[in-house]
Amino acid sequence: QVQLVESGGGLVQAGGSLRLSCAASGRTFSSYAMGWFRQAPGKEREFVAAISWSGGSTYYADSVKGRFTISRDNAKNTVYLQMNSLKPEDTAVYYCAATADSMTFTDEYDYWGQGTQVTVSS
Repeated sequence: QVQLVESGGGLVQAGGSLRLSCAASGRTFSSYAMGWFRQAPGKEREFVAAISWSGGSTYYADSVKGRFTISRDNAKNTVYLQMNSLKPEDTAVYYCAATADSMTFTDEYDYWGQGTQVTVSS
């Protein structure tokens, strides 16, 4: 069982930056691939970024490529999402997720956090 808790969301102006964190419980964090997803009001949840268990591989949605960076610190059981050059369309609730399988851009993850709100004003 893995419990995930996101933090770091907030209100930021367009062009600004935020760093989200996702702290995981359990001693097997390093064996899970991790992902970030987001859901805007009235829209379906969408993939943002994923990282392999080792951190050696990452994958991004086209909409955030070059602006967002996913990383992890297995010693701290934490995955991060650094978000730069934020746009109003990045406004959403951001969720982290964990899977015991390979990282994926689909929503086939085993565990999900409760989400953190990110609001980008124009």
